[in-house]
Amino acid sequence: MYIGALTVDILLGDVRSLKQKRSAVRPIVAEVQRRFPGVAVAETGHLELHRRAEIGIAVVSATAANCGAVLDDCERLIAFRPEIEVLSARRRLYNEDED
Repeated sequence: MYIGALTVDILLGDVRSLKQKRSAVRPIVAEVQRRFPGVAVAETGHLELHRRAEIGIAVVSATAANCGAVLDDCERLIAFRPEIEVLSARRRLYNEDED
C-alpha cells in the first residue's frame, strides 16, 4: 500500500478579501473531488492570507505508479486554471514498510 501526498501552494488573482478567496478556492477543491472521487482534498494552509492558498491532496493506492499518476493528474488540473498561479508543488510518497 502506498500513500501519496501533494501540497500545492497557489497565488490567487484579483482577490481582496477572505470571502473572495473562499469563493476562488472552493471551486478548485470541489473540481478535484468531482474528477477524482478517491482522493482527499482540502485547503490546508495560508488560511489568513488573501491572495495565497495551500491545497493538500492525499491518495491511497496499491502501486506507487498509480499513486504518482493520480497526483500528477490532480496537479495538472490545478495548474491549468487561468485565474491562479502555482508557486510550488511538493509531493511525498509513503510506503507501509516505512516507519
